[in-house]
Amino acid sequence: MLPHFTGQCGNSLAAHTYGAAARQAIDRARGQAAGLIGAMPDEIVFTSGASEANNLAIKGAAAAHRSHKKKGGHFITQLAEHKAVLAPMHALEAAGFEVTFLRPDTRGMIHPAQVAGAIRMDTILVSIMAANNETGVINDIAAMGRACRARGVLFHTDATQFVGKLPLDVVAANVDLLSFTGHKMYGPKGCGALSVREACRERVRPLIEGGGHERGMRAGTLNTPGIIGLGEACALCAHDMVAEAARMAELRLRLERALMNAGIGAVINGHPEQRLPHITNVCFESVKGEAVFDRISQIACSAGSALCTAGDGAAPGKRAASHVLAAMGVADDLAATALRISLGRFTTAEEVDRATGHVIGMVRAMAGAPVT
Repeated sequence: MLPHFTGQCGNSLAAHTYGAAARQAIDRARGQAAGLIGAMPDEIVFTSGASEANNLAIKGAAAAHRSHKKKGGHFITQLAEHKAVLAPMHALEAAGFEVTFLRPDTRGMIHPAQVAGAIRMDTILVSIMAANNETGVINDIAAMGRACRARGVLFHTDATQFVGKLPLDVVAANVDLLSFTGHKMYGPKGCGALSVREACRERVRPLIEGGGHERGMRAGTLNTPGIIGLGEACALCAHDMVAEAARMAELRLRLERALMNAGIGAVINGHPEQRLPHITNVCFESVKGEAVFDRISQIACSAGSALCTAGDGAAPGKRAASHVLAAMGVADDLAATALRISLGRFTTAEEVDRATGHVIGMVRAMAGAPVT
C-alpha cells in the first residue's frame, strides 16, 4: 500500500502513465478479492466497507424496482442481522416498501424453509447474513439462495464475518449480492466490496452517482491504497484460511471448556456446531442482570457489535441490550451478562488461558464467591 500513499498517486481512470499504474494495481486487487469468493473480477464493486455494500445492495435493488415505475415491493430479512442491514430495511419501510423480519430460532439460526415460506409474488430481495457477527452462528445460505433463484428473487448476504475465515463460493452458494470488508481479515479499515452477479447488475441502481467508476455501480475516485490492502488480505486468507480456521476452532473450544467447567454458570449462545471458528458469545447465570463487560479490564472483548449498538435505544450512559440475543429469546437479565470474545490470527493458547482466568475470577467476584 505504501507507494500509493506517496509517490504513486495517479487516478485509475486517468489516461496517463500514473493512472495506468494505479489501474494495474486495482485490477490485481480486484482479481484477488474475486478469487477469495469465487466471483469474476468484473463482479467486484469496491466500497468504503460492508455497511455501504449492504446499503448499495438493499437500497439499490429498491431504486431499480422504482425506476421501472413498479408499485409496492417486498423485502425479507431477519431480526438478528447487523444494523447495517436492519437500518436500510427500516428506511425502505418508511419509503413505502413492505419488509418481513424473520425470527431466528433459540440457537440463532434462520432456516431455509422460513425464507422460502416468506417469499411472495412481489418480493424483490432477501438479505440473510452468512454468519452472525455476535454469536458466529452460520446460516445455510446456499439453500436460501437456491429458493430465491427458483422464484426470481435477488439473494443478498452480508458475509462480513464469514469471508476470509471459511471457504465461500458465490456460485455454489447461489448468491447474487455479497458484502464484505477489509478490516475483518486484517486489511485496512474503510475499504470493502459488494460482489454483484453479472446477470443481476441491471437490478441494482447505484447510490452514489457522478462518474463511470466501478462500471457505473459506484461513482467516486477509488481508494487505491485501501483497495490494494484489501486485495492482499484476500490473497493471504485464501492461502492460510483452512489451517487457520482449524487452529482458531481449537482455541475457541479451549476457551469455552474452561468457562463451562469453572462452575460460574457459563452458557454459550448459538448453535453448538454451526458456528464460525473464531467467535464465542457467553452469558453467566451466576450474575444475572450484571454487566460483566463493564468489569473486564485486561482483555479486549465486547458485549455485542463494536459501537454499532452503543446507545441505541438505551438510557444516557448505558449500552443497549443485544438485539441478536433478544431475537433468540435470551432473557434480558441473562443477556445483560453477555461477552463476545473473538480469537485471531495471532492469538495464542497462553493468551486464551490468561483471558479465561481473568473472566472466571471477575465473575466469581461479582457473584460473591471466593476468587481462586
